[in-house]
Amino acid sequence: MADRSLVNGLNGEAKRKRKAAAEAQNGTPAEGQLLQKVLDLVGREHLISCPAEAKIVEFKHPKELEALLQLDINPKGMNQTQTEAFMETVVRYSVRTQHPHFYNQFYGSVDEVALAGAWLTDALNTNQITYEVSPVFILMERFVLAKLGSIFGYDQADGIFAPGGSISNLHAMLLARYKLHPEIKQSGIFSLKPLVAFTSDQSHYSIRKAAVTMGLGLDNVVQVKTDSVGRMIPQELKKAVKRARDEGKEPFFVCATCGSTVLGAYDSLEELADICSLEGLWLHADACVGGCAIFSERLKHFLDGIHRADSIAWNPHKMLCVPLQCSVFLTRHKGLLDACHSARASYLFQQDKFYDVSYDVGDKSFQCGRKVDVFKLYFILSVRGLDEIASRIEAAFDAAAYLSEQVALRPNFRQVIPAAQCANTCFWFVPESLRGKEETPEWWEKLGKVAPRVKTRMVQAGTLMIGYQPIENKNLVNFFRMTNTCVPVPTSADMDFVLDEIERLGKDL
Repeated sequence: MADRSLVNGLNGEAKRKRKAAAEAQNGTPAEGQLLQKVLDLVGREHLISCPAEAKIVEFKHPKELEALLQLDINPKGMNQTQTEAFMETVVRYSVRTQHPHFYNQFYGSVDEVALAGAWLTDALNTNQITYEVSPVFILMERFVLAKLGSIFGYDQADGIFAPGGSISNLHAMLLARYKLHPEIKQSGIFSLKPLVAFTSDQSHYSIRKAAVTMGLGLDNVVQVKTDSVGRMIPQELKKAVKRARDEGKEPFFVCATCGSTVLGAYDSLEELADICSLEGLWLHADACVGGCAIFSERLKHFLDGIHRADSIAWNPHKMLCVPLQCSVFLTRHKGLLDACHSARASYLFQQDKFYDVSYDVGDKSFQCGRKVDVFKLYFILSVRGLDEIASRIEAAFDAAAYLSEQVALRPNFRQVIPAAQCANTCFWFVPESLRGKEETPEWWEKLGKVAPRVKTRMVQAGTLMIGYQPIENKNLVNFFRMTNTCVPVPTSADMDFVLDEIERLGKDL
């Protein structure tokens, strides 16, 4: 019996070798080799933990990069050598978002545990639609959504993982409209008064895009005035709602921002909830950026009142560094997602299946194919533990506060707002040529050109990446917006480097 097993084993190995040889001859990489190459590249090129002395990007202009990539799809394919060389090229010219000095967007780097969850999810390659094809992940999603609902203060929660915060915000607007006018699912919106949504003038642009997608029109998105640090002014919201009603329109939705994209502002949820309760409006909390504060006892006060919101959007792929994409949508209205979106496709959602069909959740989304995004979030929260998660989030907020303090102390820098909000720090670099001069409109125009020029130099040098932007409605010319994330955990030394490097790159401007 043992001899037969040995013979079978040898025969199997010989078959594998012949298959590998045939595949190599035909130009197809042997099974497993590409995955091993990816693992080798991730380790050798430090794609999880990148040393600070490495370049963030080897920047090439589009036509240069096009020539280097030599993109082509042909009948013969590529052999193993060509395939591996191409993978090396892809890594070489990609931006290393895991670099400790990549602060360009709210995502950056990845947590290794969450990445392992993402890789395993992709290998299993299933659809988060029915229990029969995704039993483990259906149960996991139910558990995680319930747990997050409890953390955010909901007595009961429904929800779904969505492909990004923009879609989570769209879910909120769709549910708000459906709750107010359920008849539109059958008859459409044609007999309705114009529906009006309200959001702050510092909110994410996805609210306006959602209004376009839903057929509301940009004219029916009211951008409510904010205070000097970017928080929606409740009294201005009251006025805006009254104006809409006086114009014969129907207000239905208010988006509160919890950690605005640029200034990091948190709207006053308690005050906005009071207004929405009085006016009969759906309150949505866009906490895609700043929702992480809920995990910290020290920081959760930023989100006071979030339990009163009808819905919440939160992106773990931002500050928490779960691999893109990972966006959570929660609502306290149980069953409303299914009522709004369900189509009852008989080839998927048969009601006479042999198991409990309430676990078939695919009809809660307007998607059919839905990527499994829950495992990487569950994995990081369960493996790291909530204490470690809270510590990392606090470090990101503390680094932003430290940077803001240093900006105030250095003569070549100026704060845009008096203190950091969320994990954002906003500031101008004022070169020697502009210091001590009268701050005329021409002076401000010149200052507005500094950030783009320094950004060009930092990208070309590959030492640092930070975003910049103006805020036209506050008459703020281009300034740097620094964003901290949880991986790698930012330090005061990192923040000092940022200011030192900007001074070095812009000293001759």
